[in-house]
Amino acid sequence: MLLIFGGTTEGRLAAEVAEESGREFFYSTKGELQQVALHNGRRLSGVMTREDMIAFCRENDIRCIVDAAHPFAENLHLTIAEVSLQTDIPVVRLQRNFGYMIEDAVYCDDYDDAVRKLFSHGVGRLLALSGANTIAKLKPFWLTTDTFFRILPRKESVELARKHGFPESNLIYFKDNVMDMTLPTVEEEMAVMSSVCPDAIITKESGESGGFTAKVEAARRMGIKVFVISHPQVSLPGFCPLVVTGRHGLRRALEHLVPDFYPLHTGLTTGACATAAAKAAFHALLYGEELSDVAFSLPDGEVLSVPVESTVTGDFYAESVVVKNAGDDPDVTNGCRIVVRVERCATDSADLTFDFVGGAGVGTVTLPGLGIEVGGPAINPVPRNMIKTELAAMREKCPYPDKYRHLRIVVSVPGGEELAKRTFNAKVGVVNGISIIGTSGIVRPFSNEAFIESIRREVEVAYASGCKHIVINSGAKSEHILRERFSSLVPQAFIHYGNFIGETLKAIREVYAGSECQVTLGVMIGKAVKLAEGHLDTHSHKVLMNKDFLMELAAESGCSSSALNVIADMKLARELWTILGKNDFSLFFGMILNRCRKTCSSVFPLENLEVVLVSEEGEILG
Repeated sequence: MLLIFGGTTEGRLAAEVAEESGREFFYSTKGELQQVALHNGRRLSGVMTREDMIAFCRENDIRCIVDAAHPFAENLHLTIAEVSLQTDIPVVRLQRNFGYMIEDAVYCDDYDDAVRKLFSHGVGRLLALSGANTIAKLKPFWLTTDTFFRILPRKESVELARKHGFPESNLIYFKDNVMDMTLPTVEEEMAVMSSVCPDAIITKESGESGGFTAKVEAARRMGIKVFVISHPQVSLPGFCPLVVTGRHGLRRALEHLVPDFYPLHTGLTTGACATAAAKAAFHALLYGEELSDVAFSLPDGEVLSVPVESTVTGDFYAESVVVKNAGDDPDVTNGCRIVVRVERCATDSADLTFDFVGGAGVGTVTLPGLGIEVGGPAINPVPRNMIKTELAAMREKCPYPDKYRHLRIVVSVPGGEELAKRTFNAKVGVVNGISIIGTSGIVRPFSNEAFIESIRREVEVAYASGCKHIVINSGAKSEHILRERFSSLVPQAFIHYGNFIGETLKAIREVYAGSECQVTLGVMIGKAVKLAEGHLDTHSHKVLMNKDFLMELAAESGCSSSALNVIADMKLARELWTILGKNDFSLFFGMILNRCRKTCSSVFPLENLEVVLVSEEGEILG
């Protein structure tokens, strides 16, 4: 069982990640005010002492604690650390992004330090944006100085101010609606500051999710001094929580610490692995030091860390290897070695430049539409940008950046040429190896995301190849039949949708926006009956054949009573091809086709869409 301590934006994120497991877990907050959607989670509220927490963990077989509480909840963080040391229960700390140090801000170690620095800087009028719970902590300052506190419009917050004797006339309310917890914009923060005209503001180092940036930017624009309470660091000898910064890192941590919590595990894309290997190699080139693991940023900004298998260095190059782990995704590249060599090259350019080269096992692009030059290595734009971003940042921090103005990045995948034969690469014009791909850096189990991405890539290639007519189909069997029907079309015009009919039509609509394109949707009867009922994703895990719906459809289309009887007795959708009489067949399948088109109309214009039914024997009806 999993125990999450939340009450914050990070807590809500932790609950979302836990919900993906479909397993029961506990979500604990100090109070009951936070609104969080829980389906499998059980809500707890109230403060737990160390003894309470130990007893709860033992009674409920807690195997991992996720600390996603507010960074300033020092007592809770300390209690969690003590419980972890006493029970050996691992802790994952979901850490918010605190950003960078603010230039010209006055950082304070704690509230006593803040009071001293406020006095020493001669602040005569203060706006405190640190919350009601800090009223008592800043009391030595506001007792003798004009101070305003912004607090939440809650009864307990006002009572807290009264308890400590703070003048209510100097209270400013966060928002009129207590349920509206959206963070103020820079302009809204400026409006609050204008109403008070303070010499300075004081705020906690609460990170992006605490609205820290907006407060600081508003003060900067208005020329107001900023005092910052640094977020506390909980440190106990022997306590080593696993720190993550976002949803992907949290899920990967839970998959590692509680392997059976998720039925399927996530993995990394080849692009993410190449980025990690490139960063490890460049680190070795810059400093002569081999890393055992390397941290890098995903496209969404989240930082992950992965192990580095090996690194070798030479006079002007370094080469590192990261082994790809695709989790439970049946990816052909799972377990393969992604090898990246970073070379320092001579150049006359004053700017940093990169050359990407495909080594052994990385394919070559032969068709337009992938966002890569024809003849270039099949290293997709997102992984290229990830590598550029990481290496450029490292270069800026190194002792001699001018020595590294031209970098040659060679990506290799041993055995990649053989692996490519088991992919769709040939259809999109990638030959002699695999592609280094990935838009998020993360591979979801069974690669629904990756499959949808590959569909979009095929659509982009079709567009770049000048295809005005695209035939989409579920797989090899229906494609073989449809190729005979549309023999004049080039291979790039035929695209597999698997089960993702809606996603495929959306991709065509978006890629061909404003351009002419006719689509033929070829569908076999098993998927057709699901599509007719309104399901644009026809996977059997999500939707099964509904005989009641088929009987309603038969009655609505005017089929005979005998047709309804045979439909009621059938076991498989494919039987519909043979069990209906001629007249019933025509009526029923006409209705199926109409309903399929109606479902598709929600994502694609009907005037450009043809739907045809494909039988096992190769018959096409439409």
